[in-house]
Amino acid sequence: MIKEIKSEKEFKENVLDSTDAVLVDFNATWCGPCKMQRPILENLSKDYKIVSVDTDENEELAYQYKVMSIPCMVLIKDGKEVKRMVGLHSEEDIKEFMK
Repeated sequence: MIKEIKSEKEFKENVLDSTDAVLVDFNATWCGPCKMQRPILENLSKDYKIVSVDTDENEELAYQYKVMSIPCMVLIKDGKEVKRMVGLHSEEDIKEFMK
C-alpha cells in the first residue's frame, strides 16, 4: 500500500526517519504518466516501502527535492537521497532502480 504524504511532518516521520529505503513518488493528479505509473507502484508496494507526494499539495517538498518534472521517483535511505529517476518506467526498471 502506498502511503499518501500530506505534510512535511508526515514526510519526516515516514521517509527521513525511516530505517528502510523509501521510494518517494512525486506526482500530480492531472499528470497522465503519473496515473499510468500508479498501478505499477501499487503492485511494487507489496515488496517495497513507497510513499506518494502530490507536488501541487506539497510544493515545498517538491522544491526541496528539486523536482522539475513528474513523475519523479526519489530513493531515500537513512534520510538522504540515493538516486532518482524521472518519467514513466516499467515495473522491471523500478525493481532494478531499487537495488
